[in-house]
Amino acid sequence: MTKRARQKQISLWVEGARLRTLPLAVAPIAVGSGAAAAIQMFQPALAVLALAVALFLQIGVNYANDYSDGIRGTDAKRVGPLRLTGSKSVRPQAVKNAAFIFFALAAAAGIALVVLTQIWWLLAVGAVAILAAWFYTGGKNPYGYAGFGELFVFVFFGLVAVIGTAAAQTGHISWVAVLGGVTCGSLSSAILVTNNLRDIPSDTESGKRTLAV
Repeated sequence: MTKRARQKQISLWVEGARLRTLPLAVAPIAVGSGAAAAIQMFQPALAVLALAVALFLQIGVNYANDYSDGIRGTDAKRVGPLRLTGSKSVRPQAVKNAAFIFFALAAAAGIALVVLTQIWWLLAVGAVAILAAWFYTGGKNPYGYAGFGELFVFVFFGLVAVIGTAAAQTGHISWVAVLGGVTCGSLSSAILVTNNLRDIPSDTESGKRTLAV
């Protein structure tokens, strides 16, 4: 493969990772860490691990959605940014593999966080988060195709991310973290609705029943 071809491949994978969505992963970690700092319990190392979990999950779910929507034909007439699978720029199996690699990285960072904090219930939360990331558009009956995407985004990119980050650093759940989770979850859900408004025609045609549809 030539240098130009390699650069093109890298550019495709970077675009497929949807870097513009990453602030949605950063924000709840910042808010959760702020809740910990409010009671002088901010722990930078734990915050970094929580951030790694969130970023890896976000990138993983972006690749997973790209794969699942692509093989279903949902992205065949897409208006927005390039999709690797739908545009046939990358083999579907490679996109699926990328999704699972990032899920594995998120799991590794999560396990490290649990070992350091000894808060074992976070393992179950992390496992459910990974399952939710895959079944958003994956599997036989993806909940993102039944109008539940915004609800799950509210829960996992709001409540779970903020409360989990704060709890990992403080050892308990505070009302500040809960309020922060509601705020971040509401914002993430609103952004998802906005994106789905653009896709109403193609989603309607492909049978994807989002809240916007």
